Amino acid sequence: MPTYNIRHTTQYFYDAPVIDSISQVKIYPFHGSDQNVIHQEVTITNDPNINFFIDYWGNRVGVFSINEPHTSMMIDSKIVVHTEAPAFRLMKPLSEIIRLDYTQPFLISSNDIVEDILSNAPKNAHKRTLTEWCSQYIHNNFEYKKGVTTIETTVDDILEQKQGVCQDFAHLLLHLLRTLGITCRYVSGYICPNRNGMRGQGATHAWVEAWTDEYGWHGIDPTNNMWVTDTHVKLAVGRNFNDCSPVKGSFKGIANQSMSVMVSVGFEDGHVIEENNAVEMLQQKVQTPIVVPNMFYMQQQQ
Repeated sequence: MPTYNIRHTTQYFYDAPVIDSISQVKIYPFHGSDQNVIHQEVTITNDPNINFFIDYWGNRVGVFSINEPHTSMMIDSKIVVHTEAPAFRLMKPLSEIIRLDYTQPFLISSNDIVEDILSNAPKNAHKRTLTEWCSQYIHNNFEYKKGVTTIETTVDDILEQKQGVCQDFAHLLLHLLRTLGITCRYVSGYICPNRNGMRGQGATHAWVEAWTDEYGWHGIDPTNNMWVTDTHVKLAVGRNFNDCSPVKGSFKGIANQSMSVMVSVGFEDGHVIEENNAVEMLQQKVQTPIVVPNMFYMQQQQ
């Protein structure tokens, strides 16, 4: 039953002044039976007002804007959270609408590859057994490698290159499980192992929760081929990454942007794991005096 001190800092840099930045953040951990948020402090450039709401998926969402010209923006979250290993509990049935949302596979062109993979799955097995089998298949047959995928990488891409990071493996697991008729959802958060060298440690992480009618949601991490334990801190859930991105937004201006993400996890024994990622997010400049909105920016999970 550990307690973690987590710091998550996202910085955006622009090579020319921009205005009217509008951002949505899903950096507020779930508070419930498996994790207890003791304290959280969020600091944002220019100290804007943050408006909060609970979205369709049950996530706490913050929305803010910075209207004046700026060449950088920082979102700094400091969290103290206590976690416990998830327990199997009897749950109320899912609504049919939510079940439908979480059961539709992605639209892909590599259905033959998926059918070939699933042809080897255990027959007439319990959903929990099938979930474990799919997670193990991904772990054994796909290489964890940073820098080869982006937020736009599709399941088809992952199946072709057989490489990726936690976000990619979560999407692939979602597709396999949904093809088998298993209701499941994407989860974003942090993984906080203590010196055991797990993939994705000390960074924003992603995994999957599968639903069984007996016990409700239970998380499984295909990147590390393990059921979720008290080392996982959950931030948001949804159909896929787009529903759960820790930070996304837009701005007005003619500027190239880059992003830097730092996550550090401090343990009760004083040990700290830190991960830094610098991501280039180039936008084509337009030679016009008109100020135009740029595309949305998002933060990939590692």
